[in-house]
Amino acid sequence: MVNLLNKLLIELTKSRARHCHDNALVESKNGAIIRKQLGYVHIPQQWAPQLNAFHRDHLNPYSNFHRPCFFPVVSLDAKGKARKRYPHEAMMTPYEKFTSLPKPEQYLKPGRTLQQLDDIANAISDHETAQHLNAAKLTLYQHIFEQKHRTA
Repeated sequence: MVNLLNKLLIELTKSRARHCHDNALVESKNGAIIRKQLGYVHIPQQWAPQLNAFHRDHLNPYSNFHRPCFFPVVSLDAKGKARKRYPHEAMMTPYEKFTSLPKPEQYLKPGRTLQQLDDIANAISDHETAQHLNAAKLTLYQHIFEQKHRTA
């Protein structure tokens, strides 16, 4: 296997559980978004379809279109070292940051338009989206709790 990877100039990397430096982008999302919503409790695999539906229908739209994030403004100091600052003016949602890029249309999947994404972003307010997210999370937890106690 190693010879084949070397022949194709593919670098073999391995992700290891609970080693946050292996995949820092995913682990930072897990810490900043996923764990804030779901906590640190082990969730059995049988609930994966319900959790995936919750993420797809509620958490991902909230995170991408309605949850503000700080984005760095990089400047060079007198010694030439890059300094990152996170001013309040640079706070925006990931979708707003995406639309601020030059020609963002080039990054969209085929068949997807900025107008479609604008419609999703503007369908309901940030506050209403957060309320829907919390209601969906409560419903999900109640469903899991009820099923767990029925089988016990």
